[in-house]
Amino acid sequence: MFSDLDGTLIDQDTYSCDAATPAIRALREREIPLVLCSSKTRPEMEWWRERIGNSHPFIVENGGAIYIPRGYFPFLPASAKPRGDYDVIEFGAPYRILVEELRKVSEETGCPVIGFSQMSVAEICLRTALSVRHAELAKQREYDEPFEILGANGSELLAAIDRRGKRWIRGSRLHHITTGHSKATAVRCLALLYARVHGRVTTIGLGDSDSDAEFLRTTDEPIIVWSRFAIALAKLIPNASITRWPGPRGWNEAIEETIAEPVLAGSI
Repeated sequence: MFSDLDGTLIDQDTYSCDAATPAIRALREREIPLVLCSSKTRPEMEWWRERIGNSHPFIVENGGAIYIPRGYFPFLPASAKPRGDYDVIEFGAPYRILVEELRKVSEETGCPVIGFSQMSVAEICLRTALSVRHAELAKQREYDEPFEILGANGSELLAAIDRRGKRWIRGSRLHHITTGHSKATAVRCLALLYARVHGRVTTIGLGDSDSDAEFLRTTDEPIIVWSRFAIALAKLIPNASITRWPGPRGWNEAIEETIAEPVLAGSI
């Protein structure tokens, strides 16, 4: 299971995942790995993994890197680097490069923006409804710069990001600039590692917004958790199912229905 967090496993407004507790427990009992895949930073992801009792690899900052608990796999790509308790596979460039690129495209287009690097913790709280503690964790970025477009010519700014060979993503609240990495690349990499250990695996993806579209398409069974983006997202992923409910209630519904199907009998 590869799952987004905001608006998917956790509520978009309350940041609660309580409604998903039964499905989280069911995955753990069946020993089905739940890989969290989000725009969140490593410290944020670690907080959520502890909150739900998750010990599997996780994907940070829109695919900027995969953090794999040390010893989780019997082998790793040569590109994996030891870091603390993890082996890390990086796809993104250093954060400072993104901050500088965003500054340049803003000046080039005359479109003012404000990124997380410029925001205080209080400003991040106001824009995201995060608590002070979680806003502090969200500022500890490595591969992805969230930003708000303040000018009327935002389309010009986004086009300029494309011209410079960088990537932009529209999240549920803010845009993000990256150096070209994506959740999809990281998901494919992890799926191959699981397959090397376990043979054929079935991959299931859950997400709720445009930033999840590419990674959902790489999974065998994409599931769209209901949101204001759901209908448009479904047009991009014709084989996706859509939950009846948003957030953790919809996530719980999808997991409980999916793990009851025979297709998962041979899964890890």
